[in-house]
Amino acid sequence: MISAFLLVLCVVFLLFQLKPQRPKNFPPGPPSLPVLGNLWNLNIKNPLKDFERLRQSYGKVYSLFLGLKPAVVFNEFKAMKEAMVTKAADFAGRPQNMLVSNVTDSKGVIMVDYGSLWRDHRRFALMTLRNFGLGKKSMEERIHEEIQHIIKTLDDNTGKTLSPQFLFHNAASNIICKVLYGTRYEYEDETIKIIVRCFTEIIKIANGPWAMIYDSFPLIRSLRLPYDKAFQNMERADDSTFSEEQLTRMTFDLYAAGTDTTSNTLLTGFLYLMIHPHIQERCQQEIDRVLQGHDQVTFEDRHSMPYTQAVIHEIQRIANTVPLSVFHCTTKDTELMGYSIPQGTMIIQNLTSVLREEGQWKFPHEFNPENFLNEQGEFVKPEAFMPFSAGSRICLGEGLARMELFLIMVTLLRKFKFIWPEDAGEPDLTPVFGATLTPKPYLMKIQLRGNQ
Repeated sequence: MISAFLLVLCVVFLLFQLKPQRPKNFPPGPPSLPVLGNLWNLNIKNPLKDFERLRQSYGKVYSLFLGLKPAVVFNEFKAMKEAMVTKAADFAGRPQNMLVSNVTDSKGVIMVDYGSLWRDHRRFALMTLRNFGLGKKSMEERIHEEIQHIIKTLDDNTGKTLSPQFLFHNAASNIICKVLYGTRYEYEDETIKIIVRCFTEIIKIANGPWAMIYDSFPLIRSLRLPYDKAFQNMERADDSTFSEEQLTRMTFDLYAAGTDTTSNTLLTGFLYLMIHPHIQERCQQEIDRVLQGHDQVTFEDRHSMPYTQAVIHEIQRIANTVPLSVFHCTTKDTELMGYSIPQGTMIIQNLTSVLREEGQWKFPHEFNPENFLNEQGEFVKPEAFMPFSAGSRICLGEGLARMELFLIMVTLLRKFKFIWPEDAGEPDLTPVFGATLTPKPYLMKIQLRGNQ
């Protein structure tokens, strides 16, 4: 009996030692369990509702333990701005020794930790993108070239229903491939199918339950578990003519930044425009008026289309494509909103809380372009609009994404009418969680507009 009692006592003592403890003046949070930390508080398949529930209980800045690893969750605009803009350098690190950083060998530019290496490579990436035409007329021409392939597919399906998932993903993929590699792939090409499949699987694994298990429990990483597929896919995606590993990783980062966010935003956009045909029609009236007598839209035309601009930005807000951004970590001991946050603490940005924050938006919980229009009908962009995060590590692909979204949506809305199929039932607006939020697969009916 005494031996059994001592054994139980030892087990309890060990478990107590493995129970994570919050440092002094650390942000509050839910009670944690030994070994598991706060994983029991989260639905690891989709934790977004749990983050919101915890925000209501513990405030704008709270803490969690993913296993034994501490993390601080930022919510709402005030906290996000202080961290990502005002104290950008303090919160610009990247957590290392996680699935994503290990799969990419912490190379490239997205997962590289903050410092001189990151600054050099980000500067190189931005300079190279500019040299390849980002923000210039040549980039618009590349996008318009790909739009013609989208139009051909839609023309072939006029009067029919079409599933747009692969169409938009392949189009966004081709635009960045044309920039990075100087080539595009036909939508049925096996090479691009493999690239898209590998990329999609990596993203799905990196934001699924197995990644959280991998990140929380380092001792199990040698086991053959489903996260191994991410490493295999990365090796296959690395099959490139570039010999330098760093350059290869950087092209993967730029491909990632320029593909999934844009395609999923387009999918969200056309879904909502079918559900709100009066908004689609008002966009088309503005587009017809501004582009009358012109062969094609230019990016500069956005300044003459306040309503269409508002609709596209509202689509981005509602799409909330990267709801938790990419995880950051602190680069030194710092403070935020009165709390002490030690160096190396993982930082999670709950962008949903900003993009739908009451007090920041006229209509935070509904799809309404008035969120980006003033009383005079002019386009305005609130500070809380940060779908690509903010500060020094804002998404590399933002500039390209903005140009693609405007040119693609305006061109397609000018030529086609998009209708929710009569036999498709009620639209399901619940997104599928991953590194990016994506609408559930849906069908659209294509009609040529009467002015064509």
